[in-house]
Amino acid sequence: MEPRIVFKETAPALLRSFQLVEKTINDFGFDRTILNLVKIRASQINGCGWCLDMHTKDALAEGESILRISLIGAWPECPQFTDREKAALEWTEIITLISERKPDDKAYAAIREHFNEEEIAYLTGAIAAINSWNRMNIAFKTVPGTYTAPVKRSE
Repeated sequence: MEPRIVFKETAPALLRSFQLVEKTINDFGFDRTILNLVKIRASQINGCGWCLDMHTKDALAEGESILRISLIGAWPECPQFTDREKAALEWTEIITLISERKPDDKAYAAIREHFNEEEIAYLTGAIAAINSWNRMNIAFKTVPGTYTAPVKRSE
């Protein structure tokens, strides 16, 4: 597979704006485990190989288990995920598939049981961001398999 466009070279200002959104979300201090699960699940739904490669490797480098990564697609029936993680994954599916599943009052009430308003805003921003990354990488055929996760830093 050959990439159509290497957008980091073709549109560096656009890349920087995407990176600024990521930095803003990361600076909020959201739980990295939930962010990784959300990014993997949205990328599975959208079929983005590049993002699945990246976020799976990042999750593993940050201590996520292979078992939980393998089960993300079947999260509703898996006791390996907490209720808070399941709420985030449900919200991810709703927002990612927004043309099919609207975030109605029932869905909002469900996410509100586990996250405060500020957290919901940043979680939704993270979901919107990964969906944008997925669309860019799929459209431009970014080749998966070459990403190397940063080495996890000691706390």
